[in-house]
Amino acid sequence: MGIKAALPKYELYFYNTVLCLAMFWATSWIVEVSSSNVNRKAFKSSVKPGWYYFGRKMDTADFEWVMWFSTFRDHILFALTGHVLFGKICSMLAPQHRSLVYMTYGLLAVWTSMGWTYVSLLLSHCILLYSISLVKLRWLCFVTGLVTLVTFRCEPFVSWQSGFVEGDFDLRHVLFYGGCGFTILRCMSFALENCEKTDGNYSFLELLKYNFYLPFFYFGPIMTFDKFYVQVNQSTLTRKEGEMWNISLQGLVHLGAILVVDTLFHFMYILTIPSDMKLLKHLSDWALVGLAYSNLVYDWVKAAVMFGVINTVSRLDHLDPPKPPKCITTLYVFAETHFDRGINEWLCKYVYDHLGGKHHNVLDELVATLCTFGITILWLGPCQVVLIWAFFNCFGLNFELWTATLFSMEPFASFEVAMSEGMSRRIRAVFNTFNFWTIVLYNVLALNSLDFAWLVAKRLFIKGFPITTVVVMFVTYCLIQVIKEMERSQALIDDPDPIPPPAPVVPPPPATAPATVTTTTATVTTTTTAAPPTAAAVQPVVDPSKEKAE
Repeated sequence: MGIKAALPKYELYFYNTVLCLAMFWATSWIVEVSSSNVNRKAFKSSVKPGWYYFGRKMDTADFEWVMWFSTFRDHILFALTGHVLFGKICSMLAPQHRSLVYMTYGLLAVWTSMGWTYVSLLLSHCILLYSISLVKLRWLCFVTGLVTLVTFRCEPFVSWQSGFVEGDFDLRHVLFYGGCGFTILRCMSFALENCEKTDGNYSFLELLKYNFYLPFFYFGPIMTFDKFYVQVNQSTLTRKEGEMWNISLQGLVHLGAILVVDTLFHFMYILTIPSDMKLLKHLSDWALVGLAYSNLVYDWVKAAVMFGVINTVSRLDHLDPPKPPKCITTLYVFAETHFDRGINEWLCKYVYDHLGGKHHNVLDELVATLCTFGITILWLGPCQVVLIWAFFNCFGLNFELWTATLFSMEPFASFEVAMSEGMSRRIRAVFNTFNFWTIVLYNVLALNSLDFAWLVAKRLFIKGFPITTVVVMFVTYCLIQVIKEMERSQALIDDPDPIPPPAPVVPPPPATAPATVTTTTATVTTTTTAAPPTAAAVQPVVDPSKEKAE
């Protein structure tokens, strides 16, 4: 079945109506639970005073969001504003040296926020991986990088290295792990690209420029060294028509998303409720399912805002950063469930595609996914929740390949060819429906807790069977069809169907007397009288060489 398979308009209108009603119904349940339990004892630690004039309290369970957009909001804006100003001045006066300005400003910003001992720690890791890259052995660069990454996940190395950070503030450990983890990945990318370079080596200065680019330093996204090197060293800086308008619009969209999330936190305590298991057991099935789904949507919004703000700044620097993560609502296949597109591109380039090839062989795919999720476990930190999450996602990714391989064989392939495209799309959407909820449950496990994910699964498939199961799956089926229609519209824009050539126009017969046709050869001249042609008797054009031979 092609992605351009269409469905009747009335069917799509029905799917959209059902989806909107279900979203409104689930949201009303969450709002009602949040309002009726606002003074609950378990909520006191995370539900704080918010809008005084409206008498609404605010969900502050996500300390990162609260710190970024309250306590550290001014500091972040000040640092990024200075980066943009210095970069813009350098781009106008000496664009060939703008990468040096970015590096210098980034070093000073990290030094100011975390101390010179922290900068020294990062420089030691950069020197180590740069020295290993001079050997030009990919496996040695990989082993060194992974061993270095492990030192931030096990004692006593963690405590020893965290002692290099000066100061004691709320986001201290977040900035420490973010800066160190992304530094290791960037150094590995540099080392692997240096191994591929045949004519000499990249300089150590290029590694420092790459690593200390401030917008990407603490929280990413990861841009592989080959792309960063080409883009940041361009001396001719031009913009496409309307690019500045798109960048400004993107910034306004992110500001609007921040305001929307802040408003929802005053009416829906979606982060605090999952931590109260006693309350969860008394919630309705609709409220529990909507709560699990809204947790994932919020996490995507937070990531989209964080990466979107950083991407806006990098686009002002004439860079093309990785896109924000794909919305969880539009994910129904495991192959696209990447939270961070930058890390996903890094893993695909150096691990997944390198080992899996074209991803057609089952054994190669299994080895590639195991290695990819092994590195992901090291990146996130090995623990029970991460191990379970990695196992199920690795299994889901391989199971998709096994299923696709099975259904490409006979007699399943003939069955699909025999049916219409619309019916094939409906059958595939049924399978995608169950896939969607497995993705939701696996990610809820990573975002909240094992107990919350298990409770949602029991309500959805065991205690709620058959009514809750059938209703939720039908609503999800409608969602999948709406997503597929969006993908179809985008596919028609990206690759429009060719316009068929116009039909040939047959000239009308002349309304005159019989025409005289004269045929002349080198030695003979013949004159004949032909009847007027009609539309039914129009003869094809004869090749002159064939006519002359006759």
